[in-house]
Amino acid sequence: MFLAVIPDARAAAKIHRLAGILKRAHGFAAQPIEPDRLHATLFFLGALSARAVRIVSEAAREVPTPPFEVSFDRTISFRRKSGGHESGGHPFVLAGGDGLNRLKSFQQRLGVALTTKGLRRLAGKDFTPHVTLMYGERCVDEYPIEPVCWTVSEFLLIHSLAGHTRLARWKFEV
Repeated sequence: MFLAVIPDARAAAKIHRLAGILKRAHGFAAQPIEPDRLHATLFFLGALSARAVRIVSEAAREVPTPPFEVSFDRTISFRRKSGGHESGGHPFVLAGGDGLNRLKSFQQRLGVALTTKGLRRLAGKDFTPHVTLMYGERCVDEYPIEPVCWTVSEFLLIHSLAGHTRLARWKFEV
């Protein structure tokens, strides 16, 4: 399970088109992530008991946030130390700079709420906001792109083993 923000339908379609273009440009054989599976992970939670899911939900409700914009303005491959993803490749992702500051701030506040509720082990410190486009066979260097933006208005608890089943959703306060 993981907590994530997802692009709206327009941004997801744009990201998917961009992934297709970049796949051809880099000569990747990998398939781009489908638009309905695109996301930026806030926290990987692992397998959770029903009790832990309730606690995560309580923490999530304690982080009131107005909607905010994110902007991803580059692509890069993450280098894997041990063989890459189960699909056999290296994550090729959208990343960004200052356009992700509000997302970083929200993630930190959510981490504090999880820690306050006794879930310190879930509230890891390292956070590199990104949206995985595909798992490439090799790594490519960072490259600037026309920014991909959307307004984040909610975050979700997602169960990845069930095909990205959305278990819970929290809307931001307008």
